Amino acid sequence: MKLFLYYFLIINLYGIFVMYSDKNKSKKGKWRTPENTLFTIAIAFGALGIFIGMRLFRHKTKHNKFVIGIPLILIVQVFIFFKYIYKLL
Repeated sequence: MKLFLYYFLIINLYGIFVMYSDKNKSKKGKWRTPENTLFTIAIAFGALGIFIGMRLFRHKTKHNKFVIGIPLILIVQVFIFFKYIYKLL
């Protein structure tokens, strides 16, 4: 369980960093992080970090794919997490 919490923390911090980095790249007109990569991070239990990055940096907030998709992934992950915790008790 401890290992999962460390993983969860790292993947979400990475998600925030990637959103920050992509926002800066978009401002400078540089090569961008593919949307598939952002969704892969989210699906790998980094949805909270991607969601925080979206709100913090106002990035991808006009794309319905992100506005709807990331919160849905996050809800599913919260459900999975609590179901797993309940099984342990």
